[in-house]
Amino acid sequence: MKKLTMIYWREGDFWLGRILEFPEIMTQGETAEELEENLKDAYRLIVLDEVPENYQIKEIVA
Repeated sequence: MKKLTMIYWREGDFWLGRILEFPEIMTQGETAEELEENLKDAYRLIVLDEVPENYQIKEIVA
């Protein structure tokens, strides 16, 4: 298990938050507890998900 730092705040009806060590991971939840679980899930999907060796990179504009 890896220890991460969650930064979070309330905005309207939702709690918003990020993982300090990975600021690109941001999500929301109806409660602070749900936000924490959503951040953990996002971390697992983005950081721990295996990328195959034959991946490609493409810059996109949003």
